[in-house]
Amino acid sequence: MSLQNHTLTVEQAAAIIGISRGTAYEAARKGDLPVVRFGRRLVVPAAKLAALLGVDTMELASRAAALANDNSEPSNARAA
Repeated sequence: MSLQNHTLTVEQAAAIIGISRGTAYEAARKGDLPVVRFGRRLVVPAAKLAALLGVDTMELASRAAALANDNSEPSNARAA
């Protein structure tokens, strides 16, 4: 997440929090995860997620960047 991104996907928020995608959507449905709906799309405001976690937005950006880097590294799990 760059500083220009003010929202996260529900999947990104779930990864930052350490919960499953399904649990995150359930939390959003129950109002436990702050979301904004645009048509059918749900997004999580970064500032509200940071407040929920008790971190500042820079810490949240750092966590998101770390997750993005982890997901972009190729895996050597496939063996021939």
